Amino acid sequence: MKPFLLLATREQDDAADGEHEAIRRFGGLSDEALVRVRLEAGPMPSLDLDDFSGVIVGGSPFNASDPTEHKSALQLRVEAELSALLDEIVARDLPFLGACYGVGTLGVHQGGVIDRTYGEPVGAVPVSLTDAGRSDPLFGGMPATFQAFVGHKEAVCTPPPHAVVLASSPACPVQAFRIQDNLYATQFHPELDVPGIVERIRVYQHAGYFPAHEVEQVIASVRGAVVDQPPRLLAAFVQRYAR
Repeated sequence: MKPFLLLATREQDDAADGEHEAIRRFGGLSDEALVRVRLEAGPMPSLDLDDFSGVIVGGSPFNASDPTEHKSALQLRVEAELSALLDEIVARDLPFLGACYGVGTLGVHQGGVIDRTYGEPVGAVPVSLTDAGRSDPLFGGMPATFQAFVGHKEAVCTPPPHAVVLASSPACPVQAFRIQDNLYATQFHPELDVPGIVERIRVYQHAGYFPAHEVEQVIASVRGAVVDQPPRLLAAFVQRYAR
């Protein structure tokens, strides 16, 4: 089997390693079957997409909707590299799954509007499939409504004109969409279970997702959540596209 490619942008090792391990574990992948490239650590290496079964983009501290003048040189480099790679991925309709930051990258690349209208605080929310989601080959095996972890400052305000909206939540109309047949993006985190989000909350407690002094209250609010369905999406993606 050709490996899957994980493109990561998290600077903190704890968050980056936790994300990598969760995607590997929930995807049912061996260490060799998930190749990670940490874009924040250096320029994107030369990649031959024929070497991979599919591409996964993890979450990020970056916000695609921030004004250009407020973006760091690192963010601008990462965005330019991802955009160039997406040119080829979209042209080939290559299997792609973007989690959280994937909504921003794929959404902007395909002409959607990403802004702060539908940001959601850290926590578990009910995600409901649309009619298209219930019939989608990847999402169709998911329950019609399931709990998922979110925590994002920006979201899709206007989907790309040719996107198929697959899922929504009460406060965020676009929780997932598909471009063409094989390009997927989710606003929720399919890689996060309770231990995973607790670790993520601690790592990013000073990142502006909530007042830092409320970190223990935020952790307490997620500990009792039953979030066991989203990882099935990672498994389904791997099973569908492994080659």
